Amino acid sequence: MLLGHVDLRVRQRAKATEFYDTFLNLLGAVKHESADWTSWSLPPRGAGDEWRPHQWFAITEDAAMMPGATRIAFLAPTRGTIDAIAVFLPAVGARAIEMPHVAYEPNAYACFFEDPDGNKLEIVCLD
Repeated sequence: MLLGHVDLRVRQRAKATEFYDTFLNLLGAVKHESADWTSWSLPPRGAGDEWRPHQWFAITEDAAMMPGATRIAFLAPTRGTIDAIAVFLPAVGARAIEMPHVAYEPNAYACFFEDPDGNKLEIVCLD
């Protein structure tokens, strides 16, 4: 993996934590919280209590944040996972939802959307 972590700004951490947790746990991510941020990471199979993540996605509260044009893509294990997540995105406050479709190339299946703060997101399966 090229990246160590992503630290995204959100206006309300509690609200954003609820939003992200609804689909990141379906991707196998485990939530960690500290006084300043919430993060999710993928533990390897058989990881014990002593395991510490080397890569993670995190959110930090910043009431003055302004969403940019950057898009963050999360990997899904299957197209079915993307289809399942897309069904409930409207109910959890996702905006500008582009339902799952083939994108970029024939082996890329993706769903594009924005979080409640307008951050651009994608869930993609590369099969």
